[in-house]
Amino acid sequence: MANDSGRAKAAGDKRGGKRIVATNRKARHNYSIIELFEAGVALQGTEVKSLREGHASLADAFALVEDGEVWLHNLHIPEYQHGSWTNHEPRRKRKLLLHRRQIDTLIGKIRDGNLALVPLSLYFSEGKVKVELALARGKRAYDKRQDLARRDANREVVRELGRRAKGLT
Repeated sequence: MANDSGRAKAAGDKRGGKRIVATNRKARHNYSIIELFEAGVALQGTEVKSLREGHASLADAFALVEDGEVWLHNLHIPEYQHGSWTNHEPRRKRKLLLHRRQIDTLIGKIRDGNLALVPLSLYFSEGKVKVELALARGKRAYDKRQDLARRDANREVVRELGRRAKGLT
């Protein structure tokens, strides 16, 4: 156990693994995903401690590009229970850490099309907090209905194939 670091153990991470803290389950329903990005998040100490306890919500979160920097808005990280006067504000805007080239491509794609930056998940990767961002286009109601119908049809096909394999039909 000499090569195990106490820091990785405390984070609950395995080497190279990722531990998901929060996901945005409605994002894939409301948006069609075009491209995925992984970004670091600039956080305060009590925010990281609260995330290590598994507390966070991406329900209303979105990202914007402001003055050449990418900011994550409405990510809710509740105050750390054992914190003192140094506790953080739960819904403050947080800076996302991306390479300049990635930010420039995001700016170009957002300006060209009617696209949004939507966070899909928040997780620990090698002890660092990361967010999976999606460059996405909003779906209309009929697109959502078509996706539901397609998923139901696929489910029915799989169910029927299972029945035939068992010899029930």
